Amino acid sequence: MTQEIAASLDAIEVNLNAGGMNTINIVLAFVMFGVALGIKPGMFIEVFRKPKSVILGACCQLVLLPAFTCGLALLMGSWISPMMGLGMVLVAACPGGNISNFMSSLGKANVELSVSLTAISTALAVLMTPFNFWLWGNIYLHAASNIAGDVPVLVIPLWDVFKTIFILLGIPLTLGVLTARYLPKVADVLKKPLQWVSIVFFIAMVVLAFSGNMQAFLKCIKYIFVVVFIHNLLALCLGFGVASAFKLPFRDRRTLTIETGIQNSGLGLVLMLGTGIFAGFPPHGGMLVITAWWGIWHIVSGLTVATIFNLRDRKANVQALGK
Repeated sequence: MTQEIAASLDAIEVNLNAGGMNTINIVLAFVMFGVALGIKPGMFIEVFRKPKSVILGACCQLVLLPAFTCGLALLMGSWISPMMGLGMVLVAACPGGNISNFMSSLGKANVELSVSLTAISTALAVLMTPFNFWLWGNIYLHAASNIAGDVPVLVIPLWDVFKTIFILLGIPLTLGVLTARYLPKVADVLKKPLQWVSIVFFIAMVVLAFSGNMQAFLKCIKYIFVVVFIHNLLALCLGFGVASAFKLPFRDRRTLTIETGIQNSGLGLVLMLGTGIFAGFPPHGGMLVITAWWGIWHIVSGLTVATIFNLRDRKANVQALGK
């Protein structure tokens, strides 16, 4: 990638007024409420009787993915701008995506494990997202300064970020679990529609956010596509590789693949646009486009992985019938 293209990416600005930001926050909270509707305390009993898969899945999401992402961004060197690399770290620091349970169901993975991992990573995001972003973001920027010259120091306004994540994730998660527990019929009616709303919402949010910068976005899309493709492939392979190395059941391997490869990049956009984290930063449109494109691409990759798993099942069934 040339410096000119990197500069045009970083120059992209997204300005949302208070009303637009509030709308995004409310819809994202409803999306997380929809995720929590599938969480029932009883489903955790079997999962936590054999905690190996849960521990490995949480480790992949909360520890390994941010660390490996920092390493990948450094390996890409001058091919990406420091702000694009920081966008990759931001995505990796976010909890599991809200459509991962849906993709796990499509791919005949262990849905109970998927829901458990989504709940754990979302609940811990209040602490782990700002910590991972601060830790690996500063490590990356410090190393990137040797490549790109002066880059800013990443300072996290902890209370601001904590408050945002707690309101957007913690409260809806609690309300969703309570609804599933005490109003199960209402939860069953709302669960599927809210899953589709989450997909439509994110695509609409990205289109609206970049509508004023569409020419610059389209000019650079092939570079964004390659970066996000490689990063997402790393996440998918990391989940499957760790699960295979520890010889988890194949349904659990599918779940760890999907859970590690689908991130809540909607939260990443909210943190960028709705908090003061980047108030003193230079133009950082590269972060925005990486985070936004991740949210679109992981829908495609999730459906692709689920289809591959289903084709594998079909092939295995045909071979079994042939014998």
